[in-house]
Amino acid sequence: MNKQELETKLAELKMTYASVQADADKLASSGAGAAHMERQLEAMEIEIKSLRQQLRALE
Repeated sequence: MNKQELETKLAELKMTYASVQADADKLASSGAGAAHMERQLEAMEIEIKSLRQQLRALE
């Protein structure tokens, strides 16, 4: 991927992460289990880290 594609993917992933995090917070505050969302957030964090590393490598 080129720099622009990486930046676009990173921005999209950050928006999705924020949305999932808000949903997980709502579930947790209502007493419902949000473990599956927490695992999804962890996977997204790993992908965000990877994309940032790829961007740094291009600079």
